Amino acid sequence: MSFDSPLQMNSITAKISGVPYAQAKTRGNTSGPAVWSAAVVDQTTHLRKVAGACVLDVTFRLPPDKYPTDHPHGMDLDNLLKRFFDALQETVFSDVSGGDGCVIEVHARKVKVGSVSEAGVDLTIVPVGG
Repeated sequence: MSFDSPLQMNSITAKISGVPYAQAKTRGNTSGPAVWSAAVVDQTTHLRKVAGACVLDVTFRLPPDKYPTDHPHGMDLDNLLKRFFDALQETVFSDVSGGDGCVIEVHARKVKVGSVSEAGVDLTIVPVGG
């Protein structure tokens, strides 16, 4: 994904480590979601805060166990985004009016990685407007 804008120079980027979890967790490791949310907060606290509207590019790197036989395409992308955005409200979205409502466009994908050690999120936030 590339953003064709001079504003890309002002982008915020992060590579967040950990196993992403979706918003609604009903099976498997039920403590994982809290651990994931805490990891996102911890690893984005140092990032510059968003001041207004922005566009996000998000790649969830999911380990093989997030692709069970009954969900061969992996976890629901919308639920992954929900938990992720909620965690970002404590850091990069904490000063902007409306919290994660400042996101006007999202490019999101999930990719299967070979192991838990490769799991996480690649994030780029591009401010738009004034």
